[in-house]
Formats: sequence, structure tokens, C-alpha cells
Amino acid sequence: MAAGGKKPKTANTTAAKKQNRKRLTPELLSLISTATSSAQSFLLQNDIHLLPSQIFSLESLLSSLSSHFPYLPPLLPSISSSFFSSFLSTFSDPSDPQWLRFFRMSHHTFSHLLSLLFPVLSSSLPSFPPDAALAATLFRLSHGASYKSLARRFGFPSSADACRVFYSVCRGINEKLGTLVDFRDNLGRIVVGFGWISLPNCCGVLGLGSFGIEGELLGKNGSVLVQALVDSEGRFLDISAGWPNTVGPESILHQSKLFSGVEESREFLNGPAYELGEGNLIPQYILGDSCFPLLPWLITPFVRSNEEDSFSSAEKEFNAVHSRAMGLVGSAFGSVKARWQLLGRKWKKECVEFFPFVIVTGCLLHNFLIKYSEPMPDDDVVCLKELELPVYEGEVDEDGRRIRDSLAKHLNWVSLRR
Repeated sequence: MAAGGKKPKTANTTAAKKQNRKRLTPELLSLISTATSSAQSFLLQNDIHLLPSQIFSLESLLSSLSSHFPYLPPLLPSISSSFFSSFLSTFSDPSDPQWLRFFRMSHHTFSHLLSLLFPVLSSSLPSFPPDAALAATLFRLSHGASYKSLARRFGFPSSADACRVFYSVCRGINEKLGTLVDFRDNLGRIVVGFGWISLPNCCGVLGLGSFGIEGELLGKNGSVLVQALVDSEGRFLDISAGWPNTVGPESILHQSKLFSGVEESREFLNGPAYELGEGNLIPQYILGDSCFPLLPWLITPFVRSNEEDSFSSAEKEFNAVHSRAMGLVGSAFGSVKARWQLLGRKWKKECVEFFPFVIVTGCLLHNFLIKYSEPMPDDDVVCLKELELPVYEGEVDEDGRRIRDSLAKHLNWVSLRR
């Protein structure tokens, strides 16, 4: 079996194709050639008015015909720069929905992003217009377009040039938008946001996202794991990307900058405690999934090893609030995968080295689009299966247990007052 699960071509397969071609009459071959030329012409003239999904379906059909009938006209000759030029002139209205469909943001927000990246792109890609380079990168992220498709559509000389443009723009996004992921900034806003959902002094929700890899490099269902901290509005506050799924959640946590920032340098979660009443002080904390250890600053849900043991009303209330909060992590990763469809697909194992870098790019753009109040495209709303991870079974920190019990009592009291 070849990499990615595809069967290699055999001599019998090739012979069968040749035999099928011999059975075609000259008249039928002429009709196929005419239909192919007409389809190519239609696509070249109308692709800015089609949905991206329609474009790729038509391209895929034409490519399939080309592989079966190599004597047909060349598949989709270079569009040069006419596609993006035509797009700019046709959809100049900042509110035109085609911008959202093609590039996942309005013309107005695209212009803001371009102004931020312009100095970097001008120096790193002097041979290519910065606006076309950015548009091509967003188009690939949004729809998983191939480098060959980018080269044809945005006027790059070759697929290799399109690849270089893509990674140069991703590098620029990481450089210029990196400050959008820093939960030390606006910590007051973050705490207030969680206060609205009855979580006093909470500074974020910590969870893991999974991004698939083709083949069996990391096992049968191999993936890259990303540890992320999000706020009550779904912004990423901290990202640790690139962990193989063979590494356990606790190991990822202990090797992350977030953990060292709390446990070692003490630069995170060092703000004032919150008094719940009756002298119960709650330090700044974050909520974590059950796969993580319970710590004084990382509060996980109540679990029972024996299914017959029932939860108290306070424990049930805490777990319910905790579960809703954990949904923020799933929604954030779901939005990233839905908006940037390239990240929702399995990556080839030979590209896995660059995958974490592109995932972070998608997360940074996610924060940027929240900042500019960009809506999710209607056709991209998907329901993602939650990542299944083992429950942490190590020792329980007693300070963490006390803080969780206090929060549970507080949340139960709040629910009774409603």
C-alpha cells in the first residue's frame, strides 16, 4: 500500500486505460475534446463568480480527463494575474460577500491585514505584489487549494514559487500578529468575561486540539496535538503546537511555556485572590480538561472511578459549568478548522514538519478576525467530534482540591439563587 492509503498504479491498470481508449470512436473523442475545451474556457471566464467549491470540482474533473486523455488541450493554462485583478475590480464594494467566500474576511479587514504585513512582504517577496501574495495564502488556507492552482490563479511562475509565497506570508503573519496571543494583556477583561458566566477570578480554559496526519508516521490515526488556552470569547491566549499524539497531555503541559510561566518564573496567574465569602480566597486559576492534573491554578472537573458513586449537587453544578466552559476550546479549534479548511484536512507526512507553524498561523488569524468582528462564513459551519483523551489518574493536589470544592459550593449557591 502506498503512503496515504492509495494503491500504486499497476501494468494491468495502465493496459486497461489504453484498451478503453481504443474503444472510443473518433467522433466521441472529438466531442470529449470540445467539451473539455468549453469547460476550461467557462472556468477561465467565470471563476471569480463561482463558489470555490464549484471551482475545485470543475478543476478536479478536468484534471481527471487530462490524465485519461493526454492528447487533450493543456489543462487550464496560466491565468497570470488576471484572476485577482478581475476580482479586485469586480468586487470593489467592501461589503461584497465574495470576499468572505474566497478569503474568509471582508475587503475592509483584508486591507487592514495587508497594511500590517506590507513591509514584511515587500522585503521577503520583492518579485510578487503583496496583495496577491496575501490573497493567495488566504485562498489556500480557506479552501486547501494546491500550489499548482495558486500559481495559475495568482500569476506565480511555478508551484515552487507559490509554495515559497505561502510560507513567507505565514511567517509574516506569525511575526506581525504574534502579540494577539498573550493572556497577560487585558487580564482584567478576561477575568470579567468569565465572571459573566459565574466563574470568579478565572483566567482561561485549557484544552487540546487534534490535527490529522496521513499515513502511519504517528500511528494508524496519527495526529499533531495543540495545547491551547482560550478566553470567554474564544480568543487564543496561549498556544503550544506540534506535539505528536503519542505524547500524553500531562507531558505536554509540563513542557509548555504556560506551565513554566506559572510554576517557575511566576509571571503568570500572580494577581490578587478573590474572596468568595466566609474567608474563602480563590487565587487566579484556569480551567482544564480531565486529562490534566488538578493543581491550585489548574482546576479540573470532578471524576468518579466507581460509576456507582454519585456526585453531590455542588459537584454536579461545578461539572456543568466546567463543561460549558470547556466547550470554548472546542469551538475555537472548530472555528479554525472550519474557516481554514486546509487545517481540517489530513496533512501529508512529508509536510508534517511545517504543520504546527501553519496551525499557529490559523489561530493568529482567528484572533485577528475576532478583533475585527468578522463573522464565520455560513457555508463553513461544521460539527467536529471532540478529542477523546484519558482521564488523569495521578495524585490529587490538596490545595487544588480545596479550591475546587470552594468553587463548587459557590456555583451551587449561585444556581439556587436563580
